[in-house]
Amino acid sequence: MLIGEVARRSGVSARMLRHYDSLGLVRPTGRTGGGYREYSSEDIQRIFHIESLRSLGLSLHEVGRALDDPGFTPAELVDDLIHQTRERIADETELLTRLRRVGAAEPASWEDVLQIVSLLQALGSKGAGRRQRAALSSASSAEEVPVPVEALVEAVLSETDPNVAGALRWALAQSGAGGSALLGEGLGSPEAEVRKRAVQSIAEIPGGEATALLQDALANPDIVVRRYAALALGARGVADAVPTLIDMVVEGVNDVDAADALSVLASRPEPADRIASGLVDRLACGTAESPARRRLTQALADIPGTTASRALADLSHDEDRTVALTAAYILGIRDA
Repeated sequence: MLIGEVARRSGVSARMLRHYDSLGLVRPTGRTGGGYREYSSEDIQRIFHIESLRSLGLSLHEVGRALDDPGFTPAELVDDLIHQTRERIADETELLTRLRRVGAAEPASWEDVLQIVSLLQALGSKGAGRRQRAALSSASSAEEVPVPVEALVEAVLSETDPNVAGALRWALAQSGAGGSALLGEGLGSPEAEVRKRAVQSIAEIPGGEATALLQDALANPDIVVRRYAALALGARGVADAVPTLIDMVVEGVNDVDAADALSVLASRPEPADRIASGLVDRLACGTAESPARRRLTQALADIPGTTASRALADLSHDEDRTVALTAAYILGIRDA
């Protein structure tokens, strides 16, 4: 079979077949009377073997060894090819992600593209100072070039430096609600630190979408997520946070912040009654030890209504002198 026919049937160009010949990979078995290359069926089978091995990523040199050197075993080479392929996939995935983020920003000029790429590189810098400056500049330049929100979310969920994390959360809050859904996915991360960063970031984003995510977070299996969500919801006036906030007061975890959030919620009559009843119930259950009763007493100080006043009157006779004196002092202020 002549070279043109072999090229047509095999899909390997005549130029490549000549290259294989020059390398000694496939030498045509015969020649025609006119001196043209003539391939046998064995030659054609070898061509298909070469193409099969090339499809695995082998170089032509490695292909030649695989076909002609009996001592050339595949195990080590295949392991190397797997490693190289994984690295290539990781590089290509990173490139694809970067291209998608540049595209999402809808740059109007190549100058915009360069600015976005520079920001993405800075956000991934090893230097905390450079990452922080990138976060701050991303918010200040948002009106000129749209901020790649996905990049900000990825950065804030992986950031370990508290100052940089704060700058990234601020940048996300400035960028609008676009990152809320992506941060919401972070609440389901298998890593506790990522879940914590996600809820902290959502807490700083205004609007109904972020509030809804925080309400859902009250049922999160991670108690740290529930507590951060409750504090943020209390500041937003969402009464669903009350049970978690009361638990925080009892357990002494961010209890001052929790009591402040309860005070904000108690500015309206309906939540005030609910909060007072919840605090009183925890006092009445008999399991609250002296430190917990002190914290509950202090939390009742800013809760208006008769329920809170009656509870404070009872606490003014508490066996713990500190609790009794605190309750009596609060009652004196309330009655003044």
